[in-house]
Amino acid sequence: GAGTMMPGETPPPPAGTAAAGGVCANCGVLQQNINEYVAALIALKQKMIDGDRLLTEYQQKCTDILWFSICISALRCQVEKMLQKILPLEKCQEELGSLKAELEEKKVCL
Repeated sequence: GAGTMMPGETPPPPAGTAAAGGVCANCGVLQQNINEYVAALIALKQKMIDGDRLLTEYQQKCTDILWFSICISALRCQVEKMLQKILPLEKCQEELGSLKAELEEKKVCL
């Protein structure tokens, strides 16, 4: 009949189930370790995401600072150019002043 078992298909003895029970306890520990490991990985991934976000913000700030420094440099250049234009004008005014003084003296002489 179909229900009869072959000699090789005997169910394992009770001793085997005890051993299996021991393995299952280890499986439980292993499962707990895996859960902790996964939790640690998830936490690490979150830290990486947070780190990336902070890095992006930091890079943005650096870009802003760089932009500001470029603007400041440009302003410095403009100020220096203006000073270069103003200095000759000041000299001209001094020269005019001395010419006026000379003219005044000559007027007095005349």
